[in-house]
Amino acid sequence: MTTTGIKSAGLHTIDPVWDAIRAGARAVVDAEPALGGFVYANVLNHDSFEMALAFRLAERLDHPDVSADLIRQAFADALIFRPEIGAEARADLAATLERDPALHRAVDCFLHFKGYHAIQTHRLTHALWSAGRRDMAYFLQSRASAVFQVDIHPAARIGRGIMLDHATGFVVGETATIGDNVSILQGVTLGGTGKAEEDRHPKIGNGVLIGAHATVLGNIRIGECARVGAGSVVVKEVPPRVTVAGVPAKVIGQAAPQPASAMDQLVPVDPTG
Repeated sequence: MTTTGIKSAGLHTIDPVWDAIRAGARAVVDAEPALGGFVYANVLNHDSFEMALAFRLAERLDHPDVSADLIRQAFADALIFRPEIGAEARADLAATLERDPALHRAVDCFLHFKGYHAIQTHRLTHALWSAGRRDMAYFLQSRASAVFQVDIHPAARIGRGIMLDHATGFVVGETATIGDNVSILQGVTLGGTGKAEEDRHPKIGNGVLIGAHATVLGNIRIGECARVGAGSVVVKEVPPRVTVAGVPAKVIGQAAPQPASAMDQLVPVDPTG
């Protein structure tokens, strides 16, 4: 499949995310002409969101062993296996724009945010893994780990509307799942216990917020709209709509109605110490 396949997989009638990226790209060129070649190569020279995303990821993952051209071809193949990748990537970008107060333009996320790039690379590797192309999936996982400092096993299942903020040190095991509309900060581990080849990694429900450097271990579920405090170690099931914190983590109160959207990471402090 050629890159025309990427174009045909896109959304062409109404695409506000792609329109916002292109508008932002033109503003970048106007404000900083020295970046014109970079912006045209990654955004303005492309006819669709999918084509531009494939190009941007491939440029970042390019390596002498597997060229950017071959990675773009793999992305085109992945869109055949999972056409919904484009819609999921748009939802992730919209979520990041909504939740990150440091982000004001869609184009900045699209061009520069490594957490966003890491999640989209995982969507590519997961599609390839599911289609039986496990060697290519492993190679791209390794490249993503080196480039983005994020290590997500290609078999892990991740929903849409994900914000991976800062990203560095994020680790996700093989049998982990992450629901929709989840926000995760840097240094988070969704890990297993032991080495048995079974379902051994966490299941993160919809709407969950996981604070920086939290560790969730084992085949346990974090309930919908729960909040995990920064630095916590979670080894037991977490009910929906509560806040847990500590080592080991314990329920310390209720969570906001939509913690992943609110991004409020402050947890109640016991005045008695």
